[in-house]
Amino acid sequence: MLRLDPRDNALVALTDLRKGENVSFAGSEYVLLSDVPAKHKFVTEDLPAGGEVIMYGVLVGRTAEPLQRGGLLSTRNLRHAAAAFHDRNAAPRWAPPDVSRWREQTFLGYQRADGLVGTRNYWIVLPLVFCENRNLAVLKQAFEEELGFAAPQIYRRQVAEMVRLYREGKSEDLRSVSFTENKPPAPAARVFRNVDGIKFLMHEGGCGGTREDSANLCALLAGYIHHPNVAGATVLSLGCQHAQVTILQDEIKRRDANFRKPLLIFEQQKSASEAAMISQAIRETFLGLVEADKAQRRPAPLSHLCVGLKCGGSDGFSGISANPAIGHVADILAVIGGRGILSEFPELCGVEQELINRCVSASVSERFMHLMTDYAARAKAVRAGFEMNPSPGNIRDGLLTDAMKSAGAAKKGGTSPVTGVLDYPEYSSEPGLNLQCTPGNDVECVTAQVAAGANVVLFTTGLGTPTGNPIAPVIKLSTNSDLARRMPDIIDIDTGGIISGAITIEQMGENILERVTQVASGELHTKAELLAQNDFIPWKRGVSL
Repeated sequence: MLRLDPRDNALVALTDLRKGENVSFAGSEYVLLSDVPAKHKFVTEDLPAGGEVIMYGVLVGRTAEPLQRGGLLSTRNLRHAAAAFHDRNAAPRWAPPDVSRWREQTFLGYQRADGLVGTRNYWIVLPLVFCENRNLAVLKQAFEEELGFAAPQIYRRQVAEMVRLYREGKSEDLRSVSFTENKPPAPAARVFRNVDGIKFLMHEGGCGGTREDSANLCALLAGYIHHPNVAGATVLSLGCQHAQVTILQDEIKRRDANFRKPLLIFEQQKSASEAAMISQAIRETFLGLVEADKAQRRPAPLSHLCVGLKCGGSDGFSGISANPAIGHVADILAVIGGRGILSEFPELCGVEQELINRCVSASVSERFMHLMTDYAARAKAVRAGFEMNPSPGNIRDGLLTDAMKSAGAAKKGGTSPVTGVLDYPEYSSEPGLNLQCTPGNDVECVTAQVAAGANVVLFTTGLGTPTGNPIAPVIKLSTNSDLARRMPDIIDIDTGGIISGAITIEQMGENILERVTQVASGELHTKAELLAQNDFIPWKRGVSL
């Protein structure tokens, strides 16, 4: 068992506990009134209906019925509740960690003309409107295989074998055909050795929605074009859509007034024909790749790292193991001048006051409060609310209310001062911990974090998720060792040793930062990269939690 904060009146079970067991913790004895599965909680005192349940030192819910000491918390007897918040009373105080090991550490990155440093070297192709998605698919098919960037067609051979058997009348043998995982085909030889890939950012926006949606889309795409992991971009426009080329260009200038990357724009309604536009796009994009291939990795200080801090498929161990471990990484980066981005505003519900008290100025805290209040109002306007955020999987694995989930999710931000607050889809520039307004939705959030400049994403999960990103490596961390054993194809780092007591949060954080350095240098590729998990979904504001 574990008490997360001295103020808590609920204990977390680290292993399965049985009804009737007499268990002791910190000198107190408890008789369990029902089975308490690992990751779930029981109360340490009698509570009336409407009683406050405290975890991580904050209010995470109120009881729907009287609960006796040793009683299991469940969705039947606990309802979401969160404390109100107000402006900060004083400047934050912080005891930073020892970073002597990291001050002189470097990674091998791509240094761009604007001073930013990338961890990858990609060319991106994107449409300004969904009408161009088919043309994007044509370019994808034309480029990826010929340039050696296509993922190996490992399952195609299985289908081919089944076709052969079917044509030969051997239908009885079809059920015995399976993918041979240990014999994948060799990838095609890459044409450009210093280009990590050409990525195609397909989406369903750009027109037909609100003007806010199309403006945000242009700003999001501008963030990807400006991103240090991107060497250049090819843009396909129909011409008549809400998301106009001029809006995109203005958003790029907002991020870099002296923008100098290759930006190739093709507008179909101004072209002689679709074929002519595609042929020209192929020719100019190839020439752009020739130039991009001249880039070389060079040493850069870790202060050039911008790390997205994300959780998804969370469980009752997330706030105990993986989340505080990457929070320690965020603290180290904050001291040496790097950036961390903590997002998922619906999963900061109930811990607002703690974050407000960490803000470096009144203007930073006021902006955070405004964005949280506005987001909550937008959710209510579409008949939703932050209390609807936990998924069935979250609940099954011990996260019963949004406030309980949020209290653990906020641990990803460590303990450093909050130096900046970003509205979606702004770009980050302030060293230290930045709060970013996004939904909790895994792909929408990671898409936004990368658009804000994250050149590596640390993604914790207790249930397992394959989430990746087209241009930034996503490092997946399991909160428990069972998940790492069950899904080794998607998990990069197992933090379950924190639960067993084999390693401390601080030691795990140092190990994670070492892995981040290797990934940033191109020495290692993440499981999401190896699986070509190129998830990209722009957020339509106010719809997602």
